[in-house]
Amino acid sequence: MKILAEYWPTCVAGLTVPPVPLESGLQGVATLVVAKEDLAIAFKSGDVPVLGTPRVVALVEEATVAAVAGELSPGSTTVGMRVHLDHVSPTAHGAEVLATAVLERVDGRRLTFAVELTEDGSVVAQGHVIRVLVDTERFLEKTAAPPS
Repeated sequence: MKILAEYWPTCVAGLTVPPVPLESGLQGVATLVVAKEDLAIAFKSGDVPVLGTPRVVALVEEATVAAVAGELSPGSTTVGMRVHLDHVSPTAHGAEVLATAVLERVDGRRLTFAVELTEDGSVVAQGHVIRVLVDTERFLEKTAAPPS
């Protein structure tokens, strides 16, 4: 980890990206009406018919992406690095939920968002998501199969 820390924030896993002037305070939202495919049973993450935690994570990440939409340099994107989320209340099939994300901190290419999911103003989940700014093409090169 020391090697990685020496290069942070300009290089993560060999993916160098020029800094982008993002400022804290950017906000994004995502909404969802809970459908059958969003339930814990569908994700096999539980055996009750309520909004599944994996879907909650995806929804708050969607809000983080929305927060920086239009703010990134061409050829850049953000990728998820860490999620810390407390899912504190069940949500029934058919309910509408709202995910919000606020960019709290910019540390080089590391973006820290405060996230929250609510139903009718009541907290369903809250926490933080960290995303990292990467060069899209270089990042995708890392997924290529090694030569045989």
